Order: sequence, then C-alpha cells, then structure tokens
Amino acid sequence: MRKSKPKKRYLLPDPKFSDPLVTKFVNYLMEQGKKSTAYTIFYDAVAQVEKKTNEAGIEVWKRAMNNLMPGVEVKSRRVGGATFQVPVEIRPERKINLSIKWLIDYSRMRGEKTMMDKLAAEIIAASKGEGAAMKKKDDTHRMAEANKAFSHFRF
Repeated sequence: MRKSKPKKRYLLPDPKFSDPLVTKFVNYLMEQGKKSTAYTIFYDAVAQVEKKTNEAGIEVWKRAMNNLMPGVEVKSRRVGGATFQVPVEIRPERKINLSIKWLIDYSRMRGEKTMMDKLAAEIIAASKGEGAAMKKKDDTHRMAEANKAFSHFRF
C-alpha cells in the first residue's frame, strides 16, 4: 500500500484548439512516441469530419465523446466462492478515458485505408449514436442492467 496519493498531473492544452482533452486524446492515439504524427492524424480527421458534416469538426468530436461516455459498468466481485458481476457507477475521469479508448480502438478496427479516414468515420458514427464504439457502450449498459440484482454486493 502506498503512503500517499500521487499528485494529479494536468495536461497542457493542444496548440490548435487550446483544449487539454484533445491532448489527452492524442496521447492515447499516439504510438511509439510519435506525438506529432498523432496530432496530424487527429487534426486531419477533424478537418475531414468538418468537410463531411458541414459542422464544426471539434464540436462533432465532443458530441461523439459525450455520446460514448458510459454511466455504469460491471466489476467482478467474489462472494462466498461465487463470482458476481456487480454494476457500479463510473467516476467522471474514467468515463472520459473509456470513451477515448473505445473511439480509438474501434477506429483502428474499421476498414478504411488510412487512420485519418478511420477516425473521421468513427467520430461521425459516434456523434450520430451509431458505430462499433456506441455498440460497446450499449453492451456495457445492458450488462449492468442484466446484473442489477447483484447491486447489493457493491463494495
């Protein structure tokens, strides 16, 4: 057990939109330390979203992120030799992290040619309430709903 809680690290806002959430998203998107490549992918994807939807690209991205944020999830809890899937509320920080993770993971699984195209398509789909990332959120909620009977095992 550690002595004290680690200090919260705050991210610097990104250069184009001055939003720390964009920096966090780009950090998740980045592979092998190539941050400038990740920024290029994100900015190009947002520009492509803007072109396709005729709305502000960053606003569509924020709407997609809000749509993807789950409210509850299930955690495994052992009680008397049996393992129960117990539904628990999600902290705000974890909601953001999950939505970022799902958006990027399911973008990578898409069939388009470049990562920019994949990300743009998944952002548009998520902002409309469609796509694989939205399905993941719905599955998470459905799982929590199905295991509501075990909510009294909450820790």
